[in-house]
Amino acid sequence: MTQLQHETSARRSPPRIGTLVLLTGLSALGLNLYLPSLPNMTLHFETEYRLMQLSISLYLAVNAMMQIVIGPIADKAGRRPVILWGLVLFLLATLACIYAPSAEAFLAARMCQAVVVVAMVLSRAAVRDMHDQDQAASMLGYVTMGMAVVPMIGPAIGGMLDENFGWHANFWMLFILGSFTLWLTYVDFGETALKSGKTLIEQFREYPELLTSPRFWGYSLASGLSSGAFFAYLGGAPFVATEIYGMSSSVMGVYFGAPAAGYFLGNFLSGRYSARFGVNRMVLWGCILNAAGVGLSLLLTLSGLASALTFFGFMTFVGLGNGMSIPNATAGALSVRPHLAGTASGLSGAIMLGGGAALSGMAGALLGPGSSEAPLLGLMLGTAVLAIGSIAVVIWRERQLALR
Repeated sequence: MTQLQHETSARRSPPRIGTLVLLTGLSALGLNLYLPSLPNMTLHFETEYRLMQLSISLYLAVNAMMQIVIGPIADKAGRRPVILWGLVLFLLATLACIYAPSAEAFLAARMCQAVVVVAMVLSRAAVRDMHDQDQAASMLGYVTMGMAVVPMIGPAIGGMLDENFGWHANFWMLFILGSFTLWLTYVDFGETALKSGKTLIEQFREYPELLTSPRFWGYSLASGLSSGAFFAYLGGAPFVATEIYGMSSSVMGVYFGAPAAGYFLGNFLSGRYSARFGVNRMVLWGCILNAAGVGLSLLLTLSGLASALTFFGFMTFVGLGNGMSIPNATAGALSVRPHLAGTASGLSGAIMLGGGAALSGMAGALLGPGSSEAPLLGLMLGTAVLAIGSIAVVIWRERQLALR
């Protein structure tokens, strides 16, 4: 093998699963590590909780917008360089969050921090580059199962850091982990995709090929609506914990990780059974479990039997359902047009996070002085039921096509 051939082979060597887990985990940790600090950050910046809560919804909104362009850029330039540049920008934005002099400056830096979404989007695309649909769903299940450990313990760690060192410590932790992830990606993440050779204009012209596919929309909406219940939870649960149940930030951090425990199990089930049962059934079962957990929690709240334990305990079903539905729906969306895997990953992620930003903002707006958790649970249940409808349409359409 010549030197040139050796270098080309090295650049195309696939990343290890640990690198993929860390990339997706960093993206998840950037979203939820600091959530137990929101009440104290509100006091620090001398503002209202609703303004600080925008750090979630604005972050998700920028995530969504970025994913529209990340896919085409990565399909043209490759996964590796886009991830590396994204991580560098994430580190700079994290420093800006730490040294922000006002709530408005913090929110601006937080929006820039959303660039870390390239790690999640392109690690998923890399899995699809290397595997077919059902095997990709299985691999995504294992990758996100490992990722689920991070948000499971993230809020608990964030709460402890906040109580002992202040809210800045959460962002210093993100900076340290981001630096390690950048190094590991540089040494391990070889290119997994062949560059398309097309201009960005030509890449964007291929969006209609996805946008006119009913299957793509069905999978993307099933994923987006199923996860929408979780994003609404992110926007409202800190209020429920502190204002309704009087929890400290460290205690809230422990309870807050309940969905991640279910998510871990759901991703294990995806990794174990997706190839056997197929993506459609796994998505449907996941969406049903998601709705069942929220529905039972709402029923207890309306009957006056709810407690902190029941509210957060039933959120494990939300995580379980998401762990089964999201990897499988993502694999389905990415497999509609395999040659557009990067574009599909970005677009389906934009649909998911755009909806998540709206639902997170709605959750914050629904909760105020004297309110119970019922409005939040009602919002979550509505999105969970719509997710069931979305995957049901996909299944019905495939059966109709099979009869022809």
